[in-house]
This record gives sequence, structure tokens and C-alpha cells, in this order.
Amino acid sequence: MSSEISKKNEDIYIAREQLERKRAKLEKEQAAMAEAEKKKLKELHHMHCPKCGSQLVEIKFREILVDTCTGCHGVWLDTGELDQVVEDSSFINSMLKIFK
Repeated sequence: MSSEISKKNEDIYIAREQLERKRAKLEKEQAAMAEAEKKKLKELHHMHCPKCGSQLVEIKFREILVDTCTGCHGVWLDTGELDQVVEDSSFINSMLKIFK
């Protein structure tokens, strides 16, 4: 009787271990798929205008690289560039001259 209980406990332990390995493998596969999907989305949308979807081109204005849409002519700033714009009060007037 004791050996039967021991065998059942061993079977339960083995089943739990197998389940845990399968769960860990599945989580790893899901993470890899999520990363691949993120990369695919970045490739589809990188340097495309969020407003109209046209291609963005970088224009260097002083020390700031400004992303400009070839379709709707929208201007997009990356992280930290707005701070640079605020520091340079003549920036906006100068930018307006470029797009007129």
C-alpha cells in the first residue's frame, strides 16, 4: 500500500515537472512571437507619417533632425527634440520659412 502511494506521488511529481517544462517552453515561444511581431510592426511603420502614412524624410535644421512627411508635409519630432525647439525660440519661425 505504501509503495502504491509512493508511486502515485512520484507520478504526480513527474506530471507536474513535465507540465512546468511545457509551460516554460510555451512562454518562451510566445515571447519570441511577440518580439517578432513587434519587429514586423516597426518595419511596417518606421519612418512613415502617423497622420497619412507617407514616407518621412529627415531634414537637418541646425542641430535638430526633423522628420518631415513627403505627403502631408507634417513635421514630427523625436524624443528630446521638443526641448531643443523650446530652447531655440527662433526655431519655429525658421521652420515656417522652410515649408512656405
